[in-house]
Amino acid sequence: MNQLEQLSKMTVVVADSGDIAAIQQLQPTEATTNPSLILQASQQADYQHLLHNALKGNEQDIAAACEQVTVNFGCEILRHIPGRVSTEIDARLSFDTEASVSKALSIIGRYRAAGIDSNRVLIKLAATWQGIQAAARLEKLGIHCNLTLIFSLAQAKACADAGVTLISPFVGRILDWYKQNQPEQDFSGDKDPGVLSVKTIYNHYKSHGIPTVVMGASFRNVEQIRQLAGCDLLTIAPNLLLQLKDSTDPLPAALQPHTTQSPEAAKALSQAEFLWQLNEDAMATEKLAEGIRKFAVDQRKLEQLLQNLAPSR
Repeated sequence: MNQLEQLSKMTVVVADSGDIAAIQQLQPTEATTNPSLILQASQQADYQHLLHNALKGNEQDIAAACEQVTVNFGCEILRHIPGRVSTEIDARLSFDTEASVSKALSIIGRYRAAGIDSNRVLIKLAATWQGIQAAARLEKLGIHCNLTLIFSLAQAKACADAGVTLISPFVGRILDWYKQNQPEQDFSGDKDPGVLSVKTIYNHYKSHGIPTVVMGASFRNVEQIRQLAGCDLLTIAPNLLLQLKDSTDPLPAALQPHTTQSPEAAKALSQAEFLWQLNEDAMATEKLAEGIRKFAVDQRKLEQLLQNLAPSR
């Protein structure tokens, strides 16, 4: 078996892409999207019909059209995978719990209108305190959430407290930060701080019997993926999936669940404790803020793209 096939035996493989053709070719179990991936795909000629469809009836409401675009891509992706698709809310709502809940309900409503069962959709929110509280409310309504832009154990703990379905701890962006701030250090292999962060979160969840599942994300190279083989899920860009597919080297499990027989309940974090622990972690604080800003930039670009396509009146 190639390494992609080996990985699929122990980890749910998720395509991190809005490129439907790539998803169709690689046949992952699930897929994730974000504003940057949707923007990238929206500029390809093959997907222009999804934008024009979203504009019908929404020519004067570009925000609604943007929302419909993300759902259109999600619906198309779901035609080619057996599992779920993650659809992200507007990053500019990352510090507004009420608006995040409202936006999530609207997205789910659009999926249901398209005949998609809400169990096939994960609503993706940034793991700010407000985003996590929005997810807690949505989960109680039966809407499953994927908390993204996770760079710290504090964020992972708060997500577990909120009962979210899935978290996406990042790998590559953590490595980027450490390489920039500590260029003299060796971060190869199992010394990669992004890999170590995901392992810490994974082991914390398993040792406490936490049902929230871990999906490693944001990979820079296949070695990072190999170091996390055995994680619940891994969301991987198409180019790295192809590299795994091209190798037949043995791929042993690097992570193994070791849930204790009588897991000791982890102490819930208060808002003050969460914010303080996040503040104490310079990397996590900076990368969370940067990630939100970058997604917001691409959200605006998508709005402008749709604005340019909308017929003038």
